[in-house]
Amino acid sequence: MNSAVRTRAGVAMAGAALLVGGLTACGGADGGKGADAKAHDPVEAVKASYLKTVAAKFAKAEVSTVGKDGKTSGQSGTKGWYPSGHDVVLKGDGEPDSRSIMMGDTVYSQLDKPLKGKTWMQMDLSKDGKPGVRLNEDPAEYLAMLLGQEKLTHVGAEQTDGIDAQHYKGSFTNADLLKADESTKAMEEKNRQYLHESVKHITAFEVDLWIGADGYPVRVDSSSTDDKGTSKTTAKFSDFGRAAAVQPPPADQVVTFDAVMKGVDADLEQVDKDLAQADKDLEEADKTLRDAGLPGLRR
Repeated sequence: MNSAVRTRAGVAMAGAALLVGGLTACGGADGGKGADAKAHDPVEAVKASYLKTVAAKFAKAEVSTVGKDGKTSGQSGTKGWYPSGHDVVLKGDGEPDSRSIMMGDTVYSQLDKPLKGKTWMQMDLSKDGKPGVRLNEDPAEYLAMLLGQEKLTHVGAEQTDGIDAQHYKGSFTNADLLKADESTKAMEEKNRQYLHESVKHITAFEVDLWIGADGYPVRVDSSSTDDKGTSKTTAKFSDFGRAAAVQPPPADQVVTFDAVMKGVDADLEQVDKDLAQADKDLEEADKTLRDAGLPGLRR
């Protein structure tokens, strides 16, 4: 959640070797432990992983979430960041799978049935010309939340899904999250401000992070709490920098949400007109029958 890590680890090991040699002559023997601790310092490890992940731009993702209502949902596909993006298959309890593409504030939802001859519906998530604020559950975002977090601890070396990794763990308050990257300054200022805005609603956040030997985050288990409840998410990432970039669907297959709503409004308006005409016709037929001395249609 890296050649950078390997380089730093290598430097630390080389320095440790020299230090051990010097300490041996003086009777010391703790240099190796000190170097290992420094190599896996959580703040430095997260920062290095973040910078490498940012450069990768895209990765494969498998995300599973147990929501505040207890229902399980999932995402499988590609995640992108800066700008936020995805091309994923959405999965939900008892719901058919659906494909979603997001590029910044534009979301395309694949329709199960063509609408006005189109197979994708486009929605704009921005409001009043300002970017929509939300979390994307991508690896760069998870790492960004942990930048500069002194409460994050190094658990140790582990395997997760057969991948050798270093395990880090922490629990954070809203105040902690709002200070993410304030000390490290690894993020661009606009991205830092957007992150802080995105986590304002979170009152508690617990995380287990595994960073692989290549420096990329391979798994994040998290628990996020706000005033509506707690959700738990497991996110697994792979193919950093090798996943295909997110692309929009063909333009001739896209209908906008606004156009659909205008069509719905027009259809409803026509229905209202048809009902009004039917009521008028009924009233005239009722009058005709009554004028002829017959029972009317209305009581």
